[in-house]
Amino acid sequence: MKTLNYLLLLFSLITYSQTNFDLSYFLKNHKSYNQSIPKPSEFTLGNMEVGNSHISHDRLVQYMSALANASERITITNRGETFEGRPLILLTITSEENHKNLESIRTNHLDINSTKTFVDFSKMPVVVYQGYSIHGNEPSGSNAAMLYAYHLAASNDNELLKALEKSIILLDPSMNPDGLQRFAHWVNTNKSYNLNPDNNDREFDENWPKGRTNHYWFDMNRDWLPVQLPESEARIKTFHNWSPNILTDHHEMGTNSTFFFQPGIPSRVNPLTPKKNQLLTKEIGKFHDKRLSEIGSLFYSEEDYDDFYFGKGSTFPDINGAVGILFEQGSSRGHLQESINGLLSFPFTIKNQLTVSLSTLEAAVEMRETLLAYQNDFFKNSREESLKEKNNYYLVTDQRDKSKLFEFYKILEKHQILMKKLPEDVIINKTSYSTNNSILIPKNQNKTRLIKAMFEKRKKFKDSLFYDVSAWSFLHSFNLDYTNYSTKINTKNLVLNKPTGKIINKNNYAYLFSWDDYYSPKILYKLLELGLRVKVGTQPFYVDTKRYDYGTLLISLVNQKIKTTEINNQLDKLSKESGVEFVGYNSSTTKGIDFGSNDFINVSKPKIAMIVGDGVTSYDAGEIWHLLDTRYNIPVTKIKKSNFSNQNLEKYNTIIMVNGKYDFDEKNSNKLKKWVENGGNLIGYRNSINWLIKKDFIKLELKQNKASTTYLNYKDKSNHFGSQLTSGAIFSVDLDKSHPISYGYNNSLSIFRNTNIYIKNDTLGYNNPLKYSKNPLISGYISKENLQSMKNSRPFAVYNLRKGKVTVFTDNTNFRAFWHGTNKLMMNAIFFSNLM
Repeated sequence: MKTLNYLLLLFSLITYSQTNFDLSYFLKNHKSYNQSIPKPSEFTLGNMEVGNSHISHDRLVQYMSALANASERITITNRGETFEGRPLILLTITSEENHKNLESIRTNHLDINSTKTFVDFSKMPVVVYQGYSIHGNEPSGSNAAMLYAYHLAASNDNELLKALEKSIILLDPSMNPDGLQRFAHWVNTNKSYNLNPDNNDREFDENWPKGRTNHYWFDMNRDWLPVQLPESEARIKTFHNWSPNILTDHHEMGTNSTFFFQPGIPSRVNPLTPKKNQLLTKEIGKFHDKRLSEIGSLFYSEEDYDDFYFGKGSTFPDINGAVGILFEQGSSRGHLQESINGLLSFPFTIKNQLTVSLSTLEAAVEMRETLLAYQNDFFKNSREESLKEKNNYYLVTDQRDKSKLFEFYKILEKHQILMKKLPEDVIINKTSYSTNNSILIPKNQNKTRLIKAMFEKRKKFKDSLFYDVSAWSFLHSFNLDYTNYSTKINTKNLVLNKPTGKIINKNNYAYLFSWDDYYSPKILYKLLELGLRVKVGTQPFYVDTKRYDYGTLLISLVNQKIKTTEINNQLDKLSKESGVEFVGYNSSTTKGIDFGSNDFINVSKPKIAMIVGDGVTSYDAGEIWHLLDTRYNIPVTKIKKSNFSNQNLEKYNTIIMVNGKYDFDEKNSNKLKKWVENGGNLIGYRNSINWLIKKDFIKLELKQNKASTTYLNYKDKSNHFGSQLTSGAIFSVDLDKSHPISYGYNNSLSIFRNTNIYIKNDTLGYNNPLKYSKNPLISGYISKENLQSMKNSRPFAVYNLRKGKVTVFTDNTNFRAFWHGTNKLMMNAIFFSNLM
């Protein structure tokens, strides 16, 4: 009988979740809405109510465009395109009267961040940025955005009309169009007519790399500070152009969870975040509490999530005078799924996201003057703090690499950070700072707190647990020279243009170009692709008074497949595009190795494959794909791990294994090993090292110092093991510049580490070209046990396997696309492995 009752209940829930609900489930009073406004169901699959299927991005855009055409309360803007060409739309929603004066409202709102005079907030609208589904497979947000936009466009409720008069709503309905489209296709094509909630069903088991990420498999909710992706550029431009008072970031979490809203864990708030920010977050939370309770939804707060890394959507606003709020809804990951809290339906998750969207607006309007005053005070206090730094600056340069410095400049520019031109050449601590290749960043400016957040080094923390990284200094991610600098000279605003190179001394004999420039790998590959013979210098040398370092590239114009005039034309074009300079010489004679020396070694064109698929970390693979494809124009073939046995590896001379679980059988392991033994270049990252050691690809000894658990209480178990994670910190390494892995670098380098893999130093010093410095921690958290393991360890190793090479990195040299300073380590491993 109990079984029968359960089946009847299950059947009723399934039937309800699929067919037995209409718009009233989400919006009780919708029948009184303006009937000329199109409903969301007019644009869904089968014209069924939202929640019966997952909205695809194309249909979402069609609906939002129709709303904007039908309602005077909405304008729609296309702010750019994703890598797959999908529009990045933004809806601006407010009263008709406000729309008539929108630009003056925007400029007046921005003025409160810089004015020193009294501001009357009584008639000023509050600005709310509401962003949905930055993780594409967390779709309840984007689906709720349709209902929310419909409500704002069509409702005739007096309270809403008043709210629209007092607010500007910036509605970003899909912050990850490519991921949303990918996930919608998956769940809609795997949906059963009679919904099956069994969590073993294929509907809930997405294909790798899943829909969370964008086209290049980036977690875009870590890109608010780095701004390396087109989707992020659109968001950040909107943010700074409006400076919203509240920004909401709608996510999903595990199916067995309920609903979370901030604040998060109090001990994990970044110290740069004002205490008032957290008080306001808590006050806003009362509105969510009330509305979620009214519809019977369970929720929690001040647990699980933190507010530390400013590169996330819910924390980035906190360092910019706004209040960022994270929402996390337990995910149905499809249409209906079993959970420990009962059957979880997709419509229910949408309803919760809609509810907190409405409660956010309610809170924003109710707290309007408080929020406006808080933002005004935030920047006022920032200016007062920065007055102490009058005439003080960060002075930044990279005399060897203008391109990398320019990429750093672009990030600051996107955040509207004021930069100045150095008035005169200076030398500080033996580092030269020239007027044409340095950046002065005033500490006395409106964005002073944001600058601190981007540059600071921190080693002490209230808590040893982190939801994300504990360090991210951009000065170190770009490996720049920097210092504090003071001057009373009136400095001009800096406008740094993209570097353009040139040919110096055009001739028909030979050219040299430096490996120092960030885009030198792009040039080298292009020259090899053209069929040119290019050699790399393995020793430093002088020509006249000019010094050429290890790794200098030589192009002899003699006996090439391409005519001399065409080579010169190509070099002229490449130099202007990339910023790399080519210097011509009419003789082989140098002070050191001559151009005809055997110490100039031919460079082979890389033919690269990367293993991807189930078990492989898509983030790491995507970062490499993005780097090679979009920055260096180097093709990389993505080989599915499950299809490895069918691949002809002889087509490639380089194979990359990123972090992941590699469970190749003996046949495929031997296949890969034979490829290496025959001359292949295998590059392994992070956890792949363990597999390579186990399968005898490389002989290494790993170090590990474990914290004692002898007197550990059960209640402290989770925190204890969490504190042993190195979730992301910055360390200094010393380089042997003569080793090919160090080509293009100085004697030291800042590297990012987020693993606990420690390779013991080799007894032969030349096998340790990268070694941790005596006091390696620059910024971030690491346990004392792991710091002990780091001593006498190395982040890189290379091993000869008959004719081939196995090179390994303990950590990610391409982290989140903004760790420009270590990108060249991988490029050295790709181009120069035969020299190692």
